[in-house]
Amino acid sequence: MANSGRSMYREICGFFGSPLPEKLNTIELAYYRLKAVLYYRHVFASFGKGSVLYKPMMLTNPRFMHIGKNVVIRHGARMEAIVTDAENLPELRIGDNVNIEQNVHIVCHSNIVIGNDVSITGNCAIVDVTHPFKDVHDPMKIGDRILKERSFLQIGDRSFLGFNAIVLPNVRIGRYCVVGAHALVSRDIPDYSVAAGNPARILRRYDEAREDWTSAATSTERNLANSDSLQRE
Repeated sequence: MANSGRSMYREICGFFGSPLPEKLNTIELAYYRLKAVLYYRHVFASFGKGSVLYKPMMLTNPRFMHIGKNVVIRHGARMEAIVTDAENLPELRIGDNVNIEQNVHIVCHSNIVIGNDVSITGNCAIVDVTHPFKDVHDPMKIGDRILKERSFLQIGDRSFLGFNAIVLPNVRIGRYCVVGAHALVSRDIPDYSVAAGNPARILRRYDEAREDWTSAATSTERNLANSDSLQRE
């Protein structure tokens, strides 16, 4: 109890001794933590301890969203769970210790899973929704059409998405992956990879044998050489 009291005293002294912008940040954080306890924990499917959702731009059907512990979601997030079939409800799961920065767009029609310790930087888009366009006689505008087929999107533990990255439906990003800024991820990225570009391609992979990061070309050449060697044997 004595240690707890001293810790609280240091926090109070630190607050009053901090610059005004830091004071305002602390007050804002306290407000959103309180809102999480009094409101978000009752409207989300689950909302973990220590998690904070700053003011979202849009929040649709949070009852289908599971938020882990110690998650921080910054201002301007657009989080939507889209229901088109009562028998196939959406599910969005965000793991523990995830930070999602400003203006991130997450749209879940089927199933999106974001692992633990993931960092998603500003202005990223993560969507498992497809808008069909082939029927030119459909009076509904393309943006309102939703392909009803089931889809998925997965981001593995400890991965990092750079600024403005876009992840499309039916893609799995592995564990400990780095996705470069402005990348468009339209196909799977294996564990321990660095990918960038539009469309994103793998640039580097971690080589466990060497315990080092190597270029994707080097890894591919080595695998081909090993394959040829085995065939000759």
